[in-house]
Amino acid sequence: MPNPIFDFRHLTAEERVQLAEDLWDSLDELREPLPLTAAQAEELDHRVEEYRRDGNPGKPWAEALAVIEQSRS
Repeated sequence: MPNPIFDFRHLTAEERVQLAEDLWDSLDELREPLPLTAAQAEELDHRVEEYRRDGNPGKPWAEALAVIEQSRS
């Protein structure tokens, strides 16, 4: 988007984050879901099939976050 209708360069970082959140939240007002590409639908189908095959729901988010944080230090 080279020439946005709204010039947000004057906003602070916090205001830009809020703007992004507000825009994202406004998508909830849509009555129909956003369309998936064929590749996205295929990937989701693949992931569901993998889950059904092994039944492993993964790790709790706190455990996954701890692993990530350990690898960063």
